[in-house]
Amino acid sequence: MNIDVCNGDADGLCAVVQWRLHDPQAARLVTGLKRDIELLERVQAVRGDKLLVCDVSMRRNRLPLMRLLAAGVSVRYFDHHEVDEIPSHPLLDAHIDAASDTCTSLLVDRHLGGKFRAWAVVGAFGDNLTGVAEGLAVDMGLTFQDRRRLQSLGESINYNAYGDSAQDVHISPAQLYQKLVRYPDPLRFLECEVLGRELDVLRQEDLRRAQAWPPHLQNERVGVYFLPDAPWSRRVSGSLGNTLASAEPLRAHAVLTHTAAGDFAVSVRAPLHSPTGAAAFCRRFGGDGRAGAAGIDHLPADQLERFIDAFSGARWGNS
Repeated sequence: MNIDVCNGDADGLCAVVQWRLHDPQAARLVTGLKRDIELLERVQAVRGDKLLVCDVSMRRNRLPLMRLLAAGVSVRYFDHHEVDEIPSHPLLDAHIDAASDTCTSLLVDRHLGGKFRAWAVVGAFGDNLTGVAEGLAVDMGLTFQDRRRLQSLGESINYNAYGDSAQDVHISPAQLYQKLVRYPDPLRFLECEVLGRELDVLRQEDLRRAQAWPPHLQNERVGVYFLPDAPWSRRVSGSLGNTLASAEPLRAHAVLTHTAAGDFAVSVRAPLHSPTGAAAFCRRFGGDGRAGAAGIDHLPADQLERFIDAFSGARWGNS
């Protein structure tokens, strides 16, 4: 049996889309929303099964990964999150690169020799690697208009992954994947499916609502924003973080969303001009992520003041 495991954001989905266009075998998909990280815990596999893992933190999934390898499951692993140590095992084929200018879709693209590069461009745009994605798209000879279409698609797929439950998002990541993988060219997907336009309209509406909320704290180094507990705010937190990072590349940004439990979900973006330190910072508060972008699933209310003080005082970028 083939089993594909990926994060439900643009990077994860576009990575698996590339692989399955390259190797179109039947596979069971295991995915979830953006903050569904421990996905290997959900995998039941036996000796001889083949597992493809994309854009899922190995640090957060090490124990179930070792369980699967010990059971005789072969694992091909593509990821760009920081990891303490990559296990050495004959059944593990790991492609891990935590550099701030790459993402999982680009790692798969590298492995496949650019075979479905337009999908890697979509994944990179979705991961806010705008400069890298733009450069690849220009090298492909894509027009300015088509580059903007791919950027909108990547950002919209990424937006669709944010939420606390399936009720928050427009379409589940698993259902979205089934539509994406039908098309070797994402521009063809946009021509044939209304879904891309629907997601973009919803994303723009939610962004307008979020941008109406003033910053809680803003100076030349950081910006901190609070959003209310609502489906639209849960959906847009990541998009808002990326938008702020692109508009103000010298600042680090934190978007905190109130939750029904009384704590906060946090999206952190390091300064785009020097995207380092986000994951290390979030790990101080029980979160994780990558160098440029990270998050905290549950920040207790009694830790809020400490978080803001630490965030505003951290050495972001070259400061």
